[in-house]
Amino acid sequence: MKTANLAIVFTDIQGFSERTSRQTLEENERLLRVHGELLVPLFKAFGGRILKSIGDAFMVTFESPTQAVLSGMAIQDRLWQYNQTAPAAERLDVRVAINVGEVRLEEQDVFGEPVNIAARVESITEAGEVFFTEAVYLAMNKAEVPSREVGLFELKGIPGKIRVFRVPRGPYRMGAPEQEAPPEPAPERPPFGNLALSRVPESMLAPGDLATAAAQVGERLAQRTRTVLLAVKTHRQRRWPPSPRALKVGGAALALVLLLAVGGFLLLRDSPVEAAIEAAANRELPSAERAEWGEKARKLISEDKELPAGERRWLLGRLEEALQRPERAVEHYRLGAKAGEERAGMQLIEMLENPDCRLRVEVADTLGELRLVSARNALETLAKKGGAGEKPGLFGCDSREAAARALGRLGR
Repeated sequence: MKTANLAIVFTDIQGFSERTSRQTLEENERLLRVHGELLVPLFKAFGGRILKSIGDAFMVTFESPTQAVLSGMAIQDRLWQYNQTAPAAERLDVRVAINVGEVRLEEQDVFGEPVNIAARVESITEAGEVFFTEAVYLAMNKAEVPSREVGLFELKGIPGKIRVFRVPRGPYRMGAPEQEAPPEPAPERPPFGNLALSRVPESMLAPGDLATAAAQVGERLAQRTRTVLLAVKTHRQRRWPPSPRALKVGGAALALVLLLAVGGFLLLRDSPVEAAIEAAANRELPSAERAEWGEKARKLISEDKELPAGERRWLLGRLEEALQRPERAVEHYRLGAKAGEERAGMQLIEMLENPDCRLRVEVADTLGELRLVSARNALETLAKKGGAGEKPGLFGCDSREAAARALGRLGR
């Protein structure tokens, strides 16, 4: 049995379950995408390894408890920046909890009491805060990380009481934990004064950051500029050099994209993988070029060794859909959902509305196999109304019956 001494970090979004119940699937997917774009680069910047991403929750390991706490501080300051301009309905209020200890290593997962304690500490952590255990406090570099004791807590399923600390709001006196609450920062300043966030190179931040939009824009603009040029051509065949009018229109569009990015009115949120998938789905591009983008996306997914298994399958499923191979996408989404990737399940639910009856049958059977409770409403609608191409009978297609079978597997 292989073991290691690691810092365990759990994060989640305050009120996520309640929000998902009143939002559309598209809104939920967008929320999770933005959430990931903001947090993932910061985990990686401080040496974190993402083990699980289930819905709004991340489980990340760090070799250094100091780096784990700094990543939590950077996350809260980055979210503070995001929330300054985000609509009230799109705000992200996240809590961060950290513990350290010896854990068992098994493939892409870790187990042991340190993990359980970190999860329990998360349950008492407040939104916008970074809580950590006494084990973290004793092991971390106190010259780098400020701290303040919160108190002793009895945590469910954990013997004895656990002493919990938190990162106080700035300004700081480094060293021993603060005994009195320091002055709260002015409302216009981030909670932890960018103490940790300032250490992160701009090139590592998410594409949604205005400060790094120019650095991330190149790959997206290459595809978008080709699309603009294709759109303004009067003939379908390729011509080079393009006409003066095409250059003028394409150049103006390119300048507009750059201007909006710098001005803060346009946020290019797609990651390089998602940008490549988007290009592969673009029907205005020649089929050969779309295939090239598909291969590029597949290569990016394959080369990212830290990508969680569920997210990897979700991205591969999206790629297969972009390349108009939905049957292959279903299998990727099935494996992604089994690995705990909520977005994979959401994609399967959306596919119940596909005009291909046989595909709907396959998707319904897959949802029944997964026993995905969140699919109940969509399956009930399909079982009642059916869809295009319904031909009940021995050699026909009946997605209503498939939906009813799936509901039977879900139970009541």
